[in-house]
Amino acid sequence: MVRVPRVLLVNAVLAAIVWLVWARVWGWGYFTRLEENWPVALTMVFGSLVGGGTSEGGGAIAFPVMTKVLTVPPDQARIFTFAIQSIGMTAASLSILLCRVPIERRVVLYGSMAGMLGVVLSVTMVAPHVPLKLVRVLFTMLLVALAIALLVQLRQRGYRRNFSVPVWTGRERNLVMATGFAGGVLSGVAGVGENCVMFLLLVLLFRVSEKVATPTTVVMMTLVSIAAFLTHVFVVRDFSGFVVDYWITAAPVVAVGAPLGAWICTRLTPLTIRGVLFVLIFAELVSTLLLVPFTPAIAVGSVVTLTLFTIVCLLLIRQETYAQPVPAHTDGADRTGAGSGDPVDARSARAGAESGTKEDLQDVT
Repeated sequence: MVRVPRVLLVNAVLAAIVWLVWARVWGWGYFTRLEENWPVALTMVFGSLVGGGTSEGGGAIAFPVMTKVLTVPPDQARIFTFAIQSIGMTAASLSILLCRVPIERRVVLYGSMAGMLGVVLSVTMVAPHVPLKLVRVLFTMLLVALAIALLVQLRQRGYRRNFSVPVWTGRERNLVMATGFAGGVLSGVAGVGENCVMFLLLVLLFRVSEKVATPTTVVMMTLVSIAAFLTHVFVVRDFSGFVVDYWITAAPVVAVGAPLGAWICTRLTPLTIRGVLFVLIFAELVSTLLLVPFTPAIAVGSVVTLTLFTIVCLLLIRQETYAQPVPAHTDGADRTGAGSGDPVDARSARAGAESGTKEDLQDVT
Protein backbone atom coordinates (compact mmCIF):
# COMPACT_ATOMS: atom_id res chain seq x y z
CA MET A 1 0.00 0.00 0.00
CA VAL A 2 1.38 3.37 -1.05
CA ARG A 3 1.67 5.83 1.82
CA VAL A 4 0.48 9.32 0.93
CA PRO A 5 2.87 11.99 2.25
CA ARG A 6 1.28 13.98 5.04
CA VAL A 7 1.90 17.31 3.34
CA LEU A 8 -0.04 16.24 0.24
CA LEU A 9 -2.90 14.94 2.35
CA VAL A 10 -3.05 18.13 4.42
CA ASN A 11 -2.94 20.35 1.35
CA ALA A 12 -5.66 18.32 -0.37
CA VAL A 13 -7.91 18.59 2.70
CA LEU A 14 -7.38 22.35 2.98
CA ALA A 15 -8.17 22.85 -0.69
CA ALA A 16 -11.22 20.59 -0.45
CA ILE A 17 -12.61 22.62 2.45
CA VAL A 18 -12.38 25.84 0.45
CA TRP A 19 -13.88 24.21 -2.64
CA LEU A 20 -16.78 22.76 -0.64
CA VAL A 21 -17.55 26.11 0.98
CA TRP A 22 -17.40 27.85 -2.38
CA ALA A 23 -19.62 25.19 -3.98
CA ARG A 24 -22.13 25.50 -1.16
CA VAL A 25 -22.30 29.29 -1.25
CA TRP A 26 -22.02 30.10 -4.97
CA GLY A 27 -22.75 26.81 -6.72
CA TRP A 28 -22.66 26.83 -10.49
CA GLY A 29 -22.53 30.63 -10.46
CA TYR A 30 -18.86 30.34 -9.66
CA PHE A 31 -18.10 29.15 -13.19
CA THR A 32 -19.78 32.25 -14.60
CA ARG A 33 -17.44 34.40 -12.54
CA LEU A 34 -14.49 32.24 -13.60
CA GLU A 35 -15.37 32.71 -17.25
CA GLU A 36 -15.56 36.48 -16.79
CA ASN A 37 -12.49 36.88 -14.60
CA TRP A 38 -10.16 34.06 -15.69
CA PRO A 39 -7.13 36.44 -16.08
CA VAL A 40 -7.29 37.08 -12.33
CA ALA A 41 -7.42 33.36 -11.58
CA LEU A 42 -4.47 32.75 -13.91
CA THR A 43 -2.48 35.54 -12.24
CA MET A 44 -3.06 34.00 -8.83
CA VAL A 45 -1.79 30.61 -9.97
CA PHE A 46 1.66 32.17 -9.95
CA GLY A 47 0.93 34.65 -7.18
CA SER A 48 -0.15 31.92 -4.77
CA LEU A 49 2.97 29.83 -5.41
CA VAL A 50 5.13 32.88 -4.71
CA GLY A 51 3.06 33.84 -1.67
CA GLY A 52 3.27 30.42 -0.07
CA GLY A 53 6.85 29.63 -0.96
CA THR A 54 8.82 32.88 -0.60
CA SER A 55 9.11 35.92 1.63
CA GLU A 56 7.65 38.27 -0.99
CA GLY A 57 3.96 37.45 -0.69
CA GLY A 58 1.44 36.82 -3.43
CA GLY A 59 0.72 40.52 -3.68
CA ALA A 60 4.16 41.04 -5.17
CA ILE A 61 2.83 39.24 -8.26
CA ALA A 62 -0.84 40.17 -8.08
CA PHE A 63 -0.48 43.90 -7.54
CA PRO A 64 1.69 44.85 -10.56
CA VAL A 65 -0.19 42.52 -12.90
CA MET A 66 -3.59 43.82 -11.81
CA THR A 67 -2.67 47.50 -11.89
CA LYS A 68 -0.63 47.51 -15.10
CA VAL A 69 -1.97 44.61 -17.18
CA LEU A 70 -5.58 44.31 -16.01
CA THR A 71 -5.91 48.10 -15.40
CA VAL A 72 -7.36 47.69 -11.92
CA PRO A 73 -7.19 50.90 -9.82
CA PRO A 74 -4.30 50.64 -7.36
CA ASP A 75 -6.44 51.09 -4.26
CA GLN A 76 -8.75 48.28 -5.39
CA ALA A 77 -5.82 46.03 -6.24
CA ARG A 78 -4.48 46.55 -2.74
CA ILE A 79 -7.79 45.48 -1.19
CA PHE A 80 -7.85 42.40 -3.42
CA THR A 81 -4.30 41.57 -2.33
CA PHE A 82 -5.33 41.45 1.33
CA ALA A 83 -8.53 39.54 0.56
CA ILE A 84 -6.86 36.84 -1.48
CA GLN A 85 -3.88 36.51 0.86
CA SER A 86 -6.30 35.94 3.73
CA ILE A 87 -7.35 32.73 1.96
CA GLY A 88 -4.20 31.52 0.24
CA MET A 89 -1.67 32.33 2.93
CA THR A 90 -3.99 30.99 5.62
CA ALA A 91 -4.02 27.68 3.76
CA ALA A 92 -0.22 27.84 3.41
CA SER A 93 0.21 28.62 7.12
CA LEU A 94 -2.07 25.79 8.19
CA SER A 95 -0.07 23.46 5.97
CA ILE A 96 3.18 24.72 7.55
CA LEU A 97 1.86 24.23 11.09
CA LEU A 98 0.13 20.89 10.53
CA CYS A 99 3.17 19.45 8.79
CA ARG A 100 5.45 20.74 11.54
CA VAL A 101 7.67 22.78 9.25
CA PRO A 102 10.14 24.59 11.54
CA ILE A 103 9.33 28.25 12.24
CA GLU A 104 10.58 30.78 14.78
CA ARG A 105 7.48 30.91 16.99
CA ARG A 106 8.70 33.78 19.16
CA VAL A 107 9.17 35.93 16.09
CA VAL A 108 5.71 34.97 14.85
CA LEU A 109 4.14 35.86 18.20
CA TYR A 110 5.75 39.24 18.85
CA GLY A 111 6.24 40.27 15.24
CA SER A 112 2.66 39.47 14.27
CA MET A 113 1.15 41.36 17.21
CA ALA A 114 3.10 44.49 16.26
CA GLY A 115 2.48 43.91 12.56
CA MET A 116 -1.29 43.65 12.99
CA LEU A 117 -1.34 46.88 14.97
CA GLY A 118 0.78 48.57 12.32
CA VAL A 119 -1.35 47.40 9.40
CA VAL A 120 -4.64 48.45 11.04
CA LEU A 121 -3.27 51.94 11.72
CA SER A 122 -1.82 52.07 8.22
CA VAL A 123 -5.04 51.01 6.46
CA THR A 124 -7.15 53.52 8.38
CA MET A 125 -4.80 56.49 8.76
CA VAL A 126 -1.78 56.25 6.44
CA ALA A 127 -2.71 54.49 3.20
CA PRO A 128 -5.44 56.96 2.10
CA HIS A 129 -2.87 59.78 2.04
CA VAL A 130 0.12 58.08 0.38
CA PRO A 131 0.51 57.96 -3.43
CA LEU A 132 0.61 54.28 -4.23
CA LYS A 133 3.09 54.56 -7.10
CA LEU A 134 5.56 56.09 -4.65
CA VAL A 135 5.00 53.21 -2.25
CA ARG A 136 5.59 50.65 -4.98
CA VAL A 137 8.88 52.31 -5.94
CA LEU A 138 10.05 52.41 -2.33
CA PHE A 139 9.06 48.77 -1.86
CA THR A 140 11.02 47.82 -4.98
CA MET A 141 14.07 49.66 -3.69
CA LEU A 142 13.79 47.75 -0.40
CA LEU A 143 13.80 44.45 -2.30
CA VAL A 144 16.76 45.49 -4.44
CA ALA A 145 18.70 46.46 -1.31
CA LEU A 146 17.86 43.06 0.17
CA ALA A 147 19.16 41.36 -2.98
CA ILE A 148 22.42 43.33 -2.81
CA ALA A 149 22.87 42.38 0.84
CA LEU A 150 22.17 38.71 0.14
CA LEU A 151 24.75 38.74 -2.63
CA VAL A 152 27.32 40.29 -0.31
CA GLN A 153 26.44 37.77 2.39
CA LEU A 154 27.17 34.93 -0.02
CA ARG A 155 30.85 35.82 0.35
CA GLN A 156 30.81 35.34 4.11
CA ARG A 157 32.28 32.09 5.38
CA GLY A 158 33.05 30.49 8.69
CA TYR A 159 29.65 30.48 10.40
CA ARG A 160 26.60 28.27 10.51
CA ARG A 161 23.01 29.19 9.85
CA ASN A 162 20.81 29.39 12.93
CA PHE A 163 17.52 27.53 13.12
CA SER A 164 16.16 30.01 15.66
CA VAL A 165 17.21 33.38 17.02
CA PRO A 166 20.27 32.26 19.04
CA VAL A 167 19.92 34.90 21.77
CA TRP A 168 16.51 36.00 23.00
CA THR A 169 16.37 38.89 25.43
CA GLY A 170 14.35 42.06 25.66
CA ARG A 171 16.58 43.56 22.96
CA GLU A 172 15.74 40.88 20.42
CA ARG A 173 12.05 40.99 21.31
CA ASN A 174 11.97 44.76 20.85
CA LEU A 175 13.80 44.49 17.52
CA VAL A 176 11.28 41.96 16.28
CA MET A 177 8.33 44.07 17.44
CA ALA A 178 9.72 47.26 15.89
CA THR A 179 10.39 45.47 12.63
CA GLY A 180 6.95 43.87 12.71
CA PHE A 181 5.27 47.23 13.25
CA ALA A 182 7.25 48.83 10.40
CA GLY A 183 6.36 45.91 8.14
CA GLY A 184 2.70 46.26 9.07
CA VAL A 185 2.70 49.94 8.16
CA LEU A 186 4.37 49.14 4.83
CA SER A 187 1.88 46.33 4.19
CA GLY A 188 -1.04 48.65 4.81
CA VAL A 189 -0.04 50.92 1.94
CA ALA A 190 1.61 48.41 -0.43
CA GLY A 191 -0.36 45.21 0.18
CA VAL A 192 2.84 43.36 1.07
CA GLY A 193 5.90 44.16 3.13
CA GLU A 194 5.63 42.52 6.55
CA ASN A 195 7.21 39.32 5.30
CA CYS A 196 9.99 41.06 3.36
CA VAL A 197 11.03 43.32 6.25
CA MET A 198 11.04 40.48 8.79
CA PHE A 199 12.92 38.21 6.38
CA LEU A 200 15.58 40.89 6.16
CA LEU A 201 15.95 40.98 9.96
CA LEU A 202 15.96 37.20 10.37
CA VAL A 203 18.39 36.35 7.59
CA LEU A 204 20.76 39.30 7.61
CA LEU A 205 21.02 40.07 11.32
CA PHE A 206 19.94 36.95 13.20
CA ARG A 207 21.53 34.63 10.60
CA VAL A 208 18.46 32.39 10.56
CA SER A 209 18.33 29.82 7.75
CA GLU A 210 16.10 30.70 4.82
CA LYS A 211 14.35 27.37 5.29
CA VAL A 212 13.12 28.63 8.67
CA ALA A 213 12.84 32.34 7.89
CA THR A 214 10.59 31.83 4.85
CA PRO A 215 7.78 29.82 6.51
CA THR A 216 8.04 32.10 9.55
CA THR A 217 7.36 35.16 7.42
CA VAL A 218 4.56 33.36 5.58
CA VAL A 219 2.73 32.74 8.87
CA MET A 220 3.31 36.34 9.93
CA MET A 221 2.04 37.78 6.65
CA THR A 222 -1.05 35.60 6.97
CA LEU A 223 -2.02 37.19 10.28
CA VAL A 224 -1.25 40.68 9.01
CA SER A 225 -3.28 40.10 5.83
CA ILE A 226 -6.28 38.85 7.82
CA ALA A 227 -6.12 41.90 10.09
CA ALA A 228 -5.92 44.23 7.07
CA PHE A 229 -8.75 42.43 5.24
CA LEU A 230 -11.08 42.59 8.25
CA THR A 231 -10.25 46.28 8.64
CA HIS A 232 -11.25 46.93 5.03
CA VAL A 233 -14.46 44.92 5.46
CA PHE A 234 -15.70 46.17 8.82
CA VAL A 235 -13.99 49.53 9.42
CA VAL A 236 -13.21 51.16 6.09
CA ARG A 237 -16.07 49.24 4.39
CA ASP A 238 -14.58 49.39 0.89
CA PHE A 239 -14.55 45.68 0.06
CA SER A 240 -17.21 45.71 -2.64
CA GLY A 241 -17.94 45.65 -6.36
CA PHE A 242 -15.72 43.82 -8.81
CA VAL A 243 -13.07 43.19 -6.14
CA VAL A 244 -15.48 40.76 -4.48
CA ASP A 245 -15.96 38.95 -7.81
CA TYR A 246 -12.20 38.75 -8.27
CA TRP A 247 -11.82 37.33 -4.77
CA ILE A 248 -14.54 34.73 -5.32
CA THR A 249 -12.90 33.71 -8.60
CA ALA A 250 -9.34 33.37 -7.32
CA ALA A 251 -9.86 31.91 -3.82
CA PRO A 252 -10.16 28.23 -4.91
CA VAL A 253 -6.98 28.68 -6.97
CA VAL A 254 -4.86 30.05 -4.14
CA ALA A 255 -6.19 27.39 -1.76
CA VAL A 256 -4.16 24.96 -3.86
CA GLY A 257 -1.25 27.11 -4.98
CA ALA A 258 -0.18 28.67 -1.67
CA PRO A 259 0.17 25.42 0.32
CA LEU A 260 1.91 23.91 -2.71
CA GLY A 261 4.36 26.81 -2.70
CA ALA A 262 5.00 26.32 1.02
CA TRP A 263 5.71 22.63 0.41
CA ILE A 264 8.04 23.38 -2.50
CA CYS A 265 9.99 25.72 -0.21
CA THR A 266 10.68 22.86 2.21
CA ARG A 267 12.24 20.83 -0.63
CA LEU A 268 14.64 23.57 -1.76
CA THR A 269 18.09 24.32 -0.43
CA PRO A 270 18.72 27.77 1.11
CA LEU A 271 20.87 28.68 -1.88
CA THR A 272 18.05 27.77 -4.26
CA ILE A 273 15.61 29.85 -2.22
CA ARG A 274 17.96 32.78 -2.59
CA GLY A 275 18.14 32.19 -6.31
CA VAL A 276 14.36 32.26 -6.58
CA LEU A 277 14.31 35.51 -4.59
CA PHE A 278 16.90 37.06 -6.91
CA VAL A 279 14.78 36.21 -9.95
CA LEU A 280 11.60 37.61 -8.36
CA ILE A 281 13.33 40.77 -7.19
CA PHE A 282 14.80 41.30 -10.64
CA ALA A 283 11.33 40.89 -12.17
CA GLU A 284 9.95 43.35 -9.61
CA LEU A 285 12.64 45.88 -10.51
CA VAL A 286 12.09 45.53 -14.25
CA SER A 287 8.30 45.83 -13.94
CA THR A 288 8.66 48.92 -11.77
CA LEU A 289 11.09 50.60 -14.18
CA LEU A 290 8.88 49.80 -17.18
CA LEU A 291 5.42 50.34 -15.77
CA VAL A 292 5.68 53.04 -13.09
CA PRO A 293 5.87 56.61 -14.45
CA PHE A 294 9.00 58.15 -12.94
CA THR A 295 9.08 61.88 -12.29
CA PRO A 296 12.41 63.54 -11.49
CA ALA A 297 11.40 63.69 -7.83
CA ILE A 298 10.54 59.99 -7.69
CA ALA A 299 13.75 59.08 -9.53
CA VAL A 300 15.89 61.01 -7.04
CA GLY A 301 13.90 59.63 -4.13
CA SER A 302 14.39 56.09 -5.47
CA VAL A 303 18.17 56.46 -5.66
CA VAL A 304 18.34 57.96 -2.17
CA THR A 305 16.04 55.27 -0.77
CA LEU A 306 18.01 52.45 -2.42
CA THR A 307 21.24 53.87 -1.02
CA LEU A 308 19.84 54.15 2.51
CA PHE A 309 18.24 50.68 2.44
CA THR A 310 21.45 49.16 1.11
CA ILE A 311 23.52 50.79 3.85
CA VAL A 312 21.11 49.47 6.49
CA CYS A 313 21.23 45.95 5.02
CA LEU A 314 25.03 45.96 4.83
CA LEU A 315 25.26 47.18 8.42
CA LEU A 316 23.05 44.28 9.49
CA ILE A 317 25.21 41.64 7.86
CA ARG A 318 28.36 43.15 9.39
CA GLN A 319 26.99 42.48 12.87
CA GLU A 320 28.56 39.31 14.26
CA THR A 321 26.50 39.06 17.46
CA TYR A 322 24.30 36.25 16.16
CA ALA A 323 26.80 34.53 13.87
CA GLN A 324 27.53 31.04 15.16
CA PRO A 325 31.18 30.09 14.53
CA VAL A 326 32.04 26.70 13.09
CA PRO A 327 32.96 24.25 15.88
CA ALA A 328 36.57 23.14 15.53
CA HIS A 329 35.71 19.41 15.72
CA THR A 330 33.53 19.55 12.60
CA ASP A 331 36.55 20.15 10.34
CA GLY A 332 34.51 22.64 8.33
CA ALA A 333 31.57 20.33 7.67
CA ASP A 334 29.16 22.84 9.15
CA ARG A 335 30.71 25.81 7.46
CA THR A 336 28.30 27.68 5.21
CA GLY A 337 29.22 27.53 1.57
CA ALA A 338 29.59 31.14 0.43
CA GLY A 339 27.04 32.16 3.02
CA SER A 340 24.33 30.11 1.39
CA GLY A 341 23.34 28.29 4.53
CA ASP A 342 24.29 24.96 2.95
CA PRO A 343 27.41 23.06 4.02
CA VAL A 344 30.40 23.33 1.72
CA ASP A 345 30.73 19.57 1.59
CA ALA A 346 27.19 18.21 1.56
CA ARG A 347 28.34 14.62 1.92
CA SER A 348 30.41 15.18 5.04
CA ALA A 349 27.70 17.41 6.46
CA ARG A 350 25.37 14.45 6.74
CA ALA A 351 27.41 13.25 9.68
CA GLY A 352 27.76 14.70 13.15
CA ALA A 353 25.70 17.43 14.72
CA GLU A 354 24.26 18.75 11.48
CA SER A 355 22.42 15.55 10.64
CA GLY A 356 19.82 16.14 13.32
CA THR A 357 19.29 19.72 12.26
CA LYS A 358 19.02 18.78 8.62
CA GLU A 359 16.36 16.19 9.45
CA ASP A 360 14.43 18.78 11.41
CA LEU A 361 14.11 20.89 8.27
CA GLN A 362 12.83 18.11 6.07
CA ASP A 363 9.20 17.83 5.18
CA VAL A 364 7.20 15.45 7.38
CA THR A 365 5.79 12.59 5.34
